[in-house]
Amino acid sequence: MSQPAQSPNPATREIKPTTRLGTAANNVVHRMVAGLTKAGLSLWGSRVLAVRGRKSGEWRTNPVNLLTHNGERYLVAPRGHVQWVRNLRVAGTGQLRVGRRVETFHATELPDADKPEVLGAYLRRWKWEVSYFFDGIGADAPTEELLRIAPGYPVFRISGD
Repeated sequence: MSQPAQSPNPATREIKPTTRLGTAANNVVHRMVAGLTKAGLSLWGSRVLAVRGRKSGEWRTNPVNLLTHNGERYLVAPRGHVQWVRNLRVAGTGQLRVGRRVETFHATELPDADKPEVLGAYLRRWKWEVSYFFDGIGADAPTEELLRIAPGYPVFRISGD
């Protein structure tokens, strides 16, 4: 897989594949996970996130991993400040779908200071899937290191409607 292209500013960081092959592989994986989740088969907590577009108002969907940690539920954006993050910031609410089950939720974005514990838990759960996007940072990274990278990884606490 190609090396990720990143924005130098962590507050606007967005990781995208840098080659056509990388983009194609990313699209295939997204479609496969989304298709299985839409069919009702959640892979390690996968959900289809549906959020209204901030400009169009149309529903936009993307596969995500729902993390449950210390009794709270979180959405972490391993690819940075991508479109679903921007849309969720504006909408403040969305839906998580698995098959025909739909859960409406409210989202609260965490400040950077509150992210290290959640990022560590996310990496422990899905390192095999997302480590590529964390530039060698692992679940065992010290809090200071997770705090350093926190601006590049939006995290939302979600609660039922």
